[in-house]
Amino acid sequence: MDLNLAEKVFIVTGGSKGIGEAISRAIIDEGGFVMIASRSEQETRDLVAEFNRDRIKSHCLIGDLQDTLLCKKVIDETIKHFGKIDGLINNAGLNDGASLEAGPVAFRNSLNVNLHHYYDLVHYALPYLKKSKGSIINISSKVALTGQGGTSGYAAAKGAQLGLTREWAADLLPYSIRVNAILPAEVMTPLYRKWLDTFDNPEEKEATIISKIPFEKRMTTSDEIAAMAVFLLSDKSGHTTGQFMIPDGGYVHLDRSLT
Repeated sequence: MDLNLAEKVFIVTGGSKGIGEAISRAIIDEGGFVMIASRSEQETRDLVAEFNRDRIKSHCLIGDLQDTLLCKKVIDETIKHFGKIDGLINNAGLNDGASLEAGPVAFRNSLNVNLHHYYDLVHYALPYLKKSKGSIINISSKVALTGQGGTSGYAAAKGAQLGLTREWAADLLPYSIRVNAILPAEVMTPLYRKWLDTFDNPEEKEATIISKIPFEKRMTTSDEIAAMAVFLLSDKSGHTTGQFMIPDGGYVHLDRSLT
């Protein structure tokens, strides 16, 4: 199926590792162009060099998206290099464990890491998205729906991303800009592996988690999240907006008796 993404320009935050990298690769595979915004310098530069081996297909901006001016620069640099913006994938962030016990400063810092740049980037990209009738995807998390324990900041940010998804979908209807969210659950990324490795027996913990995933008793892959993303970016999903997509093998919604 031709998703009609060739020559279209997409910004992917946190686009050089984990789910973000998979989304960047999927866009490139569909013939699109990618601007990667990330603070992971070496991984980002290596990925851009790989993408640009035959021709210029990608560019990057290295820095911390907690800086609002950097968010504006991401948009400015994308226009400078590619001349347009067809879509924005808000993905950067991390589960930093800012719990109730961690205190107000940690909570506010977590919101800054995980939430504010979602708004900032869309704000600055909006004039260009109006021109292209573009698409926005917010990568949220199942934690927004289920809670997890010990991570108030991350849960609040992820819940707010869902609120913004519905608000922007409503707000941007006059401009034919579609806004959707993807909620990963159990996906093996470098950050997820780092979390597993904090346990005394990571293999046992991983097996316990996998046993609770109804479909095929396996984790969702980053490529499966990316496939959902490129479909939502494409005009094949041209009447889909304000939706929360949960590719998780039934982990959140199916009956627990199945596991």
